[in-house]
Amino acid sequence: MSMRLLARPLLGAVVFGVCAYLVIPTLIGVAVAVFFLIRVMPGDVVVVKLRADGASVSDEAIEAERKRLGLDKPLYQQFYEYMAGLPKLDLGKSLWTGEPVTKEIAIRMPVSFQIAIMAGLIAIAIAIPLGTISAVYRDTWIDHVVRVIAVSGLAIPSFWLGMLMIMALLTLFNWLPKIGYVPFWQDPLANLAVTIWPAASVGYRYAAVATRMMRSSLLEVMREDYIRTARAKGVWRKLIMRRHALRNAMLPVVTVIGLEFAFLIGGLVVTEQVFNINGIGKLFVDATTRGDFNLIQGLVLLIAAIFIFVNLIVDLLYGWLDPRIRLT
Repeated sequence: MSMRLLARPLLGAVVFGVCAYLVIPTLIGVAVAVFFLIRVMPGDVVVVKLRADGASVSDEAIEAERKRLGLDKPLYQQFYEYMAGLPKLDLGKSLWTGEPVTKEIAIRMPVSFQIAIMAGLIAIAIAIPLGTISAVYRDTWIDHVVRVIAVSGLAIPSFWLGMLMIMALLTLFNWLPKIGYVPFWQDPLANLAVTIWPAASVGYRYAAVATRMMRSSLLEVMREDYIRTARAKGVWRKLIMRRHALRNAMLPVVTVIGLEFAFLIGGLVVTEQVFNINGIGKLFVDATTRGDFNLIQGLVLLIAAIFIFVNLIVDLLYGWLDPRIRLT
């Protein structure tokens, strides 16, 4: 017992060391690649900013603005200043608004993060029961109904489903979802009235992907020899499903759910437009349209960090679900 207790802190230190060893170089590589690749993009953010809507601005004013933003410095100097600020979480200032990039992201991050979490919870609540039922009652009418629901979720774009939701609420109840994000801790009801509809529209497609994966994975697990052996021994069917089949079938489902969650943080562009939500997705599009280098770099690093963190959580869940792949 004492050896186990001593091994736990050591295991935690090893996991932390491995994560730091892998995460930090990955983020540095992303930062370097994004910095140089963005500079290849055509266009000039200063020209777009000052000559928007056909405004007449002199070349001297444009050069002065470039100097103020630090774009007149040599590329290597810009790169050095950018990389030096990363350890301090200093991502620079937005070339369009002049506000710190971290502030621009922090304003819009809560709503996107909340919608992604709610969509993930909705997907889990739908996908695991439906996928399990579909596999258990394979090729019956129940299986066909579940498969139709899953295929419909894959075929219907989330933004179009969001439009149908808005039209249904307006037609049946003469009510429209509120516009404008309200933090949950300020007014929970107002917050849910804004976020539940985009989360439901996105969560349905999310659930469709996970449902199909759950069904396929569970059918494959149920063909394994240890499941046949348990059945031959007369073990209760529900006990086989709960203790043996479901845990092993969840491995690919956890992967899908984790990757979809990371994608939802910055991939809800059209859905955010439909529900008039100013989240990370809309910020990404605006930054790209304006050629805001600093903001694009910060957003790409954010998405990369989220993907890395989610993959770490998924790997840890693997060990919890399947003892055969735990660290020893």
